[in-house]
Amino acid sequence: MTDPNNGQLFVYGSLRSGFHHPAYAYISRYFTFVSDAKVRGALFDMGDYPAAIPVDADLFIIGELYHITNPDEFSWAMGQLDDYEGLHTENNEPALYRRELTTIYVGDQQTQAWVYWFNGDVSGKPLVESGDVLQYLHDKYKSGTV
Repeated sequence: MTDPNNGQLFVYGSLRSGFHHPAYAYISRYFTFVSDAKVRGALFDMGDYPAAIPVDADLFIIGELYHITNPDEFSWAMGQLDDYEGLHTENNEPALYRRELTTIYVGDQQTQAWVYWFNGDVSGKPLVESGDVLQYLHDKYKSGTV
């Protein structure tokens, strides 16, 4: 579970294909879509972005599993994503996220992939009960609460 060269990445927020975010263009350039997947965790609405935290409970976050297209580019590609996710900070500020190898569920199979976990406080933030931020935002916009 500690293989630093594991070429798999699980994404649940702006890096998912359904967001149509410019960051997804980056993902699709360096990573190949494997499957829809899920990870054990809780997802919170932080306002401008979702925040995932690992949990032991039966809560799951819906996302997508990717594999690096060219293994020789893995370290560089992940470094770019680390920058995007705020892992590298200035003035000893705490990182917004941390990247960890985590068990990912694809149907009835399990695999290991890198996940960006939120590194801050989610107190008082709304739980995304479905675990699917795309569905959550769709429902939120549809109901006019945005």
